[in-house]
Amino acid sequence: QVHLVEFGGGLVQAGGSLRLSCAASGSIFSINVMSWYRQAPGKQRELVAQITSAGSTDYADSVKGRFRISRDNIKTTVYLQMNSLKPEDTAVYYCNQLQLGTNYWGQGTQVTVSS
Repeated sequence: QVHLVEFGGGLVQAGGSLRLSCAASGSIFSINVMSWYRQAPGKQRELVAQITSAGSTDYADSVKGRFRISRDNIKTTVYLQMNSLKPEDTAVYYCNQLQLGTNYWGQGTQVTVSS
């Protein structure tokens, strides 16, 4: 059974940094596409960053140059380094794993950026 657990959310001032981690278990981690999504109050969930099994990355325009996604296939963990945070980055951040056509989600971690 696939299980994703996020860590690292919290409260930070604008301009600060946070690092999110997502530990995966029960899956063939190394072959999967891993992503971070976020959902702000009253808004739809949106893709923030994605990394393929080969290490190719893609980012939402709103976070390019500020966020960096990475993965450690030995630790079966995906990371999201968030720098120069803005109040509009405030949201619940979710880890996502796409394995053989099925999406799996973590429980989410709250990120709040104060102005």
